[in-house]
Amino acid sequence: MAAMSKIAVVTGASQGLGFALVEGLAQRLDPSDVVYLTGRDVVRVQAAATRLASPRADVRAEVVDVCDGPAVDAFANELRARHGHVDIVFSNAAARLTRETPWAELVHPFVETNNIGTTRLLRALSPVLRPGGRLLVVASSLGSLRQLPPHLHGHFETDVMTLDGVDVTMLAWRDAVRTGRAAQLGWPDWINIPSKVGQVAAVRVLARDRRASDSMHGTLVAAVCPGLIDTAASRPWFEDMSAAQTPEDAAVALLRLALDPVVDPRFYGELIQLGRIVPWR
Repeated sequence: MAAMSKIAVVTGASQGLGFALVEGLAQRLDPSDVVYLTGRDVVRVQAAATRLASPRADVRAEVVDVCDGPAVDAFANELRARHGHVDIVFSNAAARLTRETPWAELVHPFVETNNIGTTRLLRALSPVLRPGGRLLVVASSLGSLRQLPPHLHGHFETDVMTLDGVDVTMLAWRDAVRTGRAAQLGWPDWINIPSKVGQVAAVRVLARDRRASDSMHGTLVAAVCPGLIDTAASRPWFEDMSAAQTPEDAAVALLRLALDPVVDPRFYGELIQLGRIVPWR
């Protein structure tokens, strides 16, 4: 009996790490497999698809804006109708931070894309994930409770909270930043920290609810940290980029997690960086 085709989805894939992940999947998967290169801008998504080097798999460019809940749900339904399942998901969509714009103006689109967009994708695509598949959220090593003062840890009790609860926490933090109250509440000034903690919290909540079933099939739900990457988005924030990776180099470890037939079961529900667990607490 012939094996079913593998179906992969990458969000935020028109440039940088997302593009490198699509290219790596397209080069490593079989001609019968499908890789969806998705983003929110139709011109950039289609242009990215034309830049792929030597793809073996079938690459399909699709407009998917993770800030648009009905659009995300419709895409998940289309995947179910076309293929019946998805094998690999990289949730990689992220809003860019700019130095010249105050946090109070940046935080709404940042949270809407990085956090609410992540939980939207988890809700929509996790039911379509085939047993043995990989659902990976691109976060960073900042996504650990150790990056927050202890009095804020109670906002992220992932043993008991729901995905809706994660959203409530992130929206309340967003509103505190917008109204200038975040500092007096003890939140870090660098808004990437609470946002990444929220992403990892969402992964931990979903993994908690799926663990029993997923453990029987070798399914992996995890957050991943690619490390510092040399991109137009990161360069303005770091004086020394000498240690930064290219997007292609950063994609290697993430692709290994997605494609290796067997992964360390300890990785399930955790934040993984270069084959090591970044502790949550």
